[in-house]
Amino acid sequence: MAACSVSTTPGGDDNDGGGSGGDGSVTIGFSQATQQSPFYVQLSRGAEDAAEAAGAELFVSDAGGDVTKQNNDIQDLITRGVDVLLVNPVDPQGVRPGLAAAEAAGVEVVTVDRPVPEGATSYVGRDNEEMGRIVGERVAEAMGDDGGKVVEIMGDAGGAVARDRSAGFHEAIDAVGGIEIVEGPYCNYIRSEAVTAMQDLIQTNPDVEVVYAHNDDMALGALQVLRENGRDDVMVAGVDGLMEAVDAIAEGGPYLATALNDPVAMAERAVETAVAIAEGEDVEESIDAGTALVDPDNAADLTADTTFAAAE
Repeated sequence: MAACSVSTTPGGDDNDGGGSGGDGSVTIGFSQATQQSPFYVQLSRGAEDAAEAAGAELFVSDAGGDVTKQNNDIQDLITRGVDVLLVNPVDPQGVRPGLAAAEAAGVEVVTVDRPVPEGATSYVGRDNEEMGRIVGERVAEAMGDDGGKVVEIMGDAGGAVARDRSAGFHEAIDAVGGIEIVEGPYCNYIRSEAVTAMQDLIQTNPDVEVVYAHNDDMALGALQVLRENGRDDVMVAGVDGLMEAVDAIAEGGPYLATALNDPVAMAERAVETAVAIAEGEDVEESIDAGTALVDPDNAADLTADTTFAAAE
């Protein structure tokens, strides 16, 4: 398994045997969908820190965006004897074999960031539709009564996060009328892919007034292209509260808005939930880590020396 084995038991050694039967500590497996964006890197680091604070042992695997590999990773984590699994699914449907293997082994699952239809004891994440909605409302307000054109840069094809962030945004924009949304390509939440896409989009949509991307990393890629083309008149909005985006909003430039999606706080809640399950406690089926709008009114108050703005 291409995994990072992180021993976080105070005074303990790395133990491939896993399980809580040895020294009484909880062992958690974390199957990550990818590490190809700052959000997921910080999600892993947050889980590592939270596990250390809880005196638990954590094993992290990276599926690299490949659901087949993720199912294999889950099986390997089960083989290690983990007490509970955290799963950030590449594909909520495609990960079903891994969840079935966990159920057969008697290992309970907590999904993180992305829910699954069935097979998990609990889900820890945020309302992605709400995040898209509050950003959409701010975009509509900034565009005013004259309307105009918005280019939307999509996350991952078939992903629940991309679907919900798009749906919430469309709902807010459609409520005011007069604004056209042009749906661009899927760029998988990766800045470099958004740069390539925006180079084409700016040529085919010269009358664009706003670019909305499903995360800040892609929005910043779009902003780079817009600046290179002298298009400081085009506003940009994203989601996640990436500090680079929050700083850009605070500077008063064309970056208009984002929504808080602190991965460290989310990881802490996920690890707390996993430990509670391992200790036999009842947990909620769905745990909302909360969000809020970031715009020029509050961005300066949220700037800090962190990768993401902290959830309020």
